[in-house]
Amino acid sequence: MNIRELELFRHLSSSLHFGKSALECNITPSGMTRTIQRLENEIGVPLFFRNNRTVTLTPAGILFKDYCDDTISRYQLFQNDLKSDAVLRGELTLYCSITAILSILPKIFQKYRTTHPYVSLHVQTGDAANALNMLRTREVDIAIAALPDQHFPEIEFLELTETPLLFISPKFFPETVCYTKDGIDWKKTPFIFPSKGLSRTRVETWFAEKGIRPYIYSQIAGNEAIISMVAMGAGVGIVPQLVLEKSGLKNEIEVLETSPRLKPFVVGACALAQSRENNLVRSFWSIVEREIVLRK
Repeated sequence: MNIRELELFRHLSSSLHFGKSALECNITPSGMTRTIQRLENEIGVPLFFRNNRTVTLTPAGILFKDYCDDTISRYQLFQNDLKSDAVLRGELTLYCSITAILSILPKIFQKYRTTHPYVSLHVQTGDAANALNMLRTREVDIAIAALPDQHFPEIEFLELTETPLLFISPKFFPETVCYTKDGIDWKKTPFIFPSKGLSRTRVETWFAEKGIRPYIYSQIAGNEAIISMVAMGAGVGIVPQLVLEKSGLKNEIEVLETSPRLKPFVVGACALAQSRENNLVRSFWSIVEREIVLRK
């Protein structure tokens, strides 16, 4: 087995989808299948349970994933040590939302590319709620994410900005919001609930503290999708102000005044503490630290 095969296995062990992993790893689905079959033949046991609908890791597959994580990490450190006296080269993988690319990362990317022109920045975008999981499964080196309420000792975090978490309603469908003499009637007002992530945790806590069981109309992944649903009058929702400001639908949205206000998001760069030994990760980390100092 070689490092490329281990990387393909690790990606598949996280996605659990042959087609998705093949596409994102630039290999044909049949090539991905043959790679896994070669690994299973070499190891002597199945690594995945698979049928027409699902793919899951076998107990041996779970153990082999730990082996892959450790081997790939050690190989990357070895490569970096060989290049320690030369110009920094390689590929650094980041995960973030589209909003982060538009509002947080432009200056950091520009400075990094100027300082390390031979390092390729590979950026994956998606729902911000997936950022920390992508980091913990080692699919990416750096993630831009909201600081979670619980402490993860294996993750280091550099604060970049803070953004309020807002209740939003449709500007052109005011009848969507139902009121009583005491304010918004959350039992009758349809709510577009985040399907996962810190936004969901924050709003669940907010409703629980007020003793309210809201009328959940839909559960949606992704802040832009929530904004779209709200703009068309499907209900009200919550999104970070940073996302709303960059949305093409911001003029179709109104901010609802609620009390108490939701706890804001603290957004920053995240990396596994163990990965900080990697020269590529360390180089990006230092650029972020300098940017934070300049902003103060």
